[in-house]
Amino acid sequence: QVQLVESGGGLVQAGGSLRLSCAASGSIFGLNVMGWYRQAPGKQRVLVAGISIAGSANYADSVKGRFTISRDNAKNTVYLEMNSLKPEDTAVYYCNADLLDSGVIRRHWGQGTQVTVSS
Repeated sequence: QVQLVESGGGLVQAGGSLRLSCAASGSIFGLNVMGWYRQAPGKQRVLVAGISIAGSANYADSVKGRFTISRDNAKNTVYLEMNSLKPEDTAVYYCNADLLDSGVIRRHWGQGTQVTVSS
């Protein structure tokens, strides 16, 4: 069983910062791309940022210049540093991990952590 445990969510004022962490454990052989998605009430889940095992990152246009994704492969952990937070960043943030097994990619999700940005 693959487990993704997220932490770091909470309530912050606009302009503030938060750092999210997600540690993967269990049957994680073949761990590949990891990333963060978010979902606001009544909205679809969308990609925030993703990072390859080699460290190549991509970001949603809405967070470029404000968020930074990183990973520690030795710890099987991905991070999301969020700066200059805006009320529109309010959402449940989900950690994602893709595992590669004999050419087949399996996508796994964390339970989600709430980020609330007040104006």
